[in-house]
Amino acid sequence: MAILISVNVGQPRPIPKKTTQTGIYKEPVEGDVDITRQGLAGDAIVNRKHHGGVDQAVYVYFRDDYAFWETELGRELAPGTFGENLTIGGVEGRHVAVGDCFKIDEVVLEVTSHRTPCATFAAKMGDPGWVRRFHKAGRPGAYCRVLEPGNFHAGEPVILKPFTGDRVTMAELMALDGRRDIPPQTLRRILASPIHYKMRADYENRLATLL
Repeated sequence: MAILISVNVGQPRPIPKKTTQTGIYKEPVEGDVDITRQGLAGDAIVNRKHHGGVDQAVYVYFRDDYAFWETELGRELAPGTFGENLTIGGVEGRHVAVGDCFKIDEVVLEVTSHRTPCATFAAKMGDPGWVRRFHKAGRPGAYCRVLEPGNFHAGEPVILKPFTGDRVTMAELMALDGRRDIPPQTLRRILASPIHYKMRADYENRLATLL
């Protein structure tokens, strides 16, 4: 059975060795947490150019991916380490696909895209090579939009409702990062899913240039 292991929120904090701030530092919270189409109550979004918005309202990371990184890094990792809002167990994160839905109590989330690692993430992890390392691992977690707002708390069961169309997994999407030679049939398959609106615009433009 899948379970919501932890609900994590954060407030602005300085990025190491920089003057700017970030909301990537998340800590687990107890009790019910409200969630709207914009995200979790009490969670700060600092860089709104690249984070937040209805198609990127919630970031989910998975316990099986935590197990991978704990082996890789040789240490235990607390929920929220990867800046995720929700830590979910009992789901294989790499095989989660665009359009999959997570139902937690009254809340319904729909997967929209994978996470692309950035310099802020690398700074938090204290590893200048982290962006490449994270990308190579192919375990990006999943961004979600909120289809049904409400509230939930850690420990609740999670019901996974798979997307009924052609599946585009988070690992597959991540592997396409930086590629300019994506085949038209792959672009069409991606565009047939309820993908993040920014990615949709990008892939629609790419497909148009091939027709």
